[in-house]
Amino acid sequence: MTTEATLPSTSASPTALRLWTRARGLVLALVLLLVGAVTLAALQSDARHGALDPRSADPYGSRAVAELLAARGVSTRVAATLAEARAAAGPDTTLLVANPDLLTERQQRELHSAIAGSGGRTVLVAPGSWSVGTLAPDVTADPANSRGSTLSPDCALPAARSAGTAETGGIRYTTHHLGADECYPSERLATLLRIPDANGRGDTVVLGAPDILYNNRLDKQGNASLALQLLGSRTHLVWYLPSLSDTSAADPDDEKGFLDLLPSGWVWGTLQLFIAAALAALWRARRLGPLVPEKLPVAIRASETVEGRARLYRKANARDRAAAALRSTARTRLAPLLGVPVTQAHAPEALVPALSAHLHGDGQSLHSLLFGPPPGDDAALIALADQLDALEREVRRP
Repeated sequence: MTTEATLPSTSASPTALRLWTRARGLVLALVLLLVGAVTLAALQSDARHGALDPRSADPYGSRAVAELLAARGVSTRVAATLAEARAAAGPDTTLLVANPDLLTERQQRELHSAIAGSGGRTVLVAPGSWSVGTLAPDVTADPANSRGSTLSPDCALPAARSAGTAETGGIRYTTHHLGADECYPSERLATLLRIPDANGRGDTVVLGAPDILYNNRLDKQGNASLALQLLGSRTHLVWYLPSLSDTSAADPDDEKGFLDLLPSGWVWGTLQLFIAAALAALWRARRLGPLVPEKLPVAIRASETVEGRARLYRKANARDRAAAALRSTARTRLAPLLGVPVTQAHAPEALVPALSAHLHGDGQSLHSLLFGPPPGDDAALIALADQLDALEREVRRP
């Protein structure tokens, strides 16, 4: 009675349990990263919800200013599009632009053409270099923000002198307009400018920070007084909240390619990555010195080494290398038997004549056997090995 032993499976295919064991650490890290990102985004969105919106009662909203202005008889209306903001420009209107940097270049030009000479007041809240040069051509934004948020007026503007210290610190500005009021300086650069129009009826106010308009900052210092005087000089206040959803933001003549959408420093960043990759490659490819031979812990039979090397040759389909190794070994063993120096064993002009004289054979066939082209297939390679063995036995025969 014979029994067959059940051998354990040697399949290398990974099971679902193995895959989960290997990947669970990475999956857990990705889940934690996703949860952290969602939580952070939710917290930030709650903190800045309705920022500078006169209808919002959140800490960063501006409903408190609108309510105080309404008590003084100033009506507040929100404009969500450029067309509404342009139509509202007039001598009895204050136009507040909440985020000027969100406007495209074409929107900035159209808005400036509407407010120029309108006789009203325009309040630009924290415009950067992107927008201030178009909306207020005589003003330049300094790249470095002011360090302190609470500043003293230090100017002759009645609204600033009446309000006193206020939290106007933020973007700093310089202007070449001779009749401009430069207020609340930080390191000799103003954080609040009032630039009168050429006709003297209207003006443009450039405010370096929106803090005096926030609900949670209105009762600090002279913020409320300054905000009410800047926004309450006319009977109507139009609060323009630029939005990317505004159809006027799409400019068919100003289509940008992929490279135009990348940040300006992408070239230097890419160059640094290439340099880092080159340094890493040099580091990993450094020479560690010559190879040091090491004795094997066990003895390996020569036949196993030959079989292993033969399998490598067969796997690589390297019949040319296998044939060259067989011929080279055969020539090395035949040379001493024929009285040819080993140094000339691989020279046809020295080995073939000696072999022909010893065997009284055809020199052309012997040359083809020992120095001929590589075999075309495995059968020819086996035949070559047999012929070389037969040749060596013939030479050794007494």
